Amino acid sequence: MGTIFAITAMNFRSLGNRVGTSMVIVVGIACVVGVLIGMLSMSRGFERTLRDTGSESRGVLLSAGVLAELSSGIGPDVLPLARTLPGVKKGADGQPLVSAEVLVITELRKGAGRQAASVNVALRGVEPAGLEMRTEARLVEGRMFRSGLREVIAGRQATQQFEGVALGQVLHFRGSDWTVVGVFESKGDAHESELWTDADTARGAFGRPGASSLLVQLESAEGLKPLKDAVTSDPRFRLDVQSERAYFSSQSQNVSRNIGILTAVVTVLMAFGAVFGALNTMYSAVAARRVEIATLRAIGFSGLPVVVSVLAEAVALAVAGGALGAAAAYLLVNGMTVSTLGQGFTQVAFSFAVTPDLLVRGLVWSVAIGFIGGLFPAVRAARLPIVVALRAA
Repeated sequence: MGTIFAITAMNFRSLGNRVGTSMVIVVGIACVVGVLIGMLSMSRGFERTLRDTGSESRGVLLSAGVLAELSSGIGPDVLPLARTLPGVKKGADGQPLVSAEVLVITELRKGAGRQAASVNVALRGVEPAGLEMRTEARLVEGRMFRSGLREVIAGRQATQQFEGVALGQVLHFRGSDWTVVGVFESKGDAHESELWTDADTARGAFGRPGASSLLVQLESAEGLKPLKDAVTSDPRFRLDVQSERAYFSSQSQNVSRNIGILTAVVTVLMAFGAVFGALNTMYSAVAARRVEIATLRAIGFSGLPVVVSVLAEAVALAVAGGALGAAAAYLLVNGMTVSTLGQGFTQVAFSFAVTPDLLVRGLVWSVAIGFIGGLFPAVRAARLPIVVALRAA
């Protein structure tokens, strides 16, 4: 063991003579790890935003078989029946806390000047019970919208992401003007990317007599089961029931899966390049030290210390590159706010989240690349014929 440490220490002391070639490994692996963590942090941030939206103490009822509110339609004849379902908590006025909500798509502008583009933004019609249930949402500017008037309150992220969404501004959609009378925050969840208005006003303006979803306050943590049982056993209801937290968590799955696939493809391709860079560098290092290695073996050292010393050097350089890439990803993208893309999905603002497990994953990748990149040169160094190496001197 002492021999292995001695030879490995000798390797590290000679790194100063090979700074240029060593940096090939460090920089290459830093790029791989930085890209890996950066892309995964986008997925993690999106998941966190939706996962933190809603509450386990509230239930969401959608049309049977649909996956999202935008595709759901609940008829007006069902709404009175829904207010009689078991497991629903009553408010201070003695009425069930049920909010029949309308979710529609509006079009706003994002960006400035020629870079501005039309994007889909959710306008949510909310009943008074919906405002009462969402204790996490609080008005931070202006006032609440008034029933019967085309007024909206905007989420904080919406004011930062979309053009013209600010207190006192007038928005134009559905052939009419809507005034922003307030700004709300809801702990950075997905609702902060929405506009809210009175549910009856939204029904009238958009010709939606029923609801997209029903939000209910459960009596207790066990209240979801009697609610599900009642809906399932009554043929008048063609609805699916789930907790609000579970519903929003499920909305992130497709996006996260797509990001994961793209990340895997890009990372593997870059990792191949980094492995070849490490191989080339370590082969060069072995070639430069072939006389030294041959001398050590000639005086009685076995091949194992040589293999371990070369591998240790490759892994150490890889870890340095991994740490550099992880630090760069954390400093450059952690907390950066962006929003989802595409016309088929409403815009949801979220922040990149570089979490500890992603940093660990990046370092694991760096160790794996360094080990693979150093293994073959290490084996070659150990097997290099002593006479051939000394003659090359």
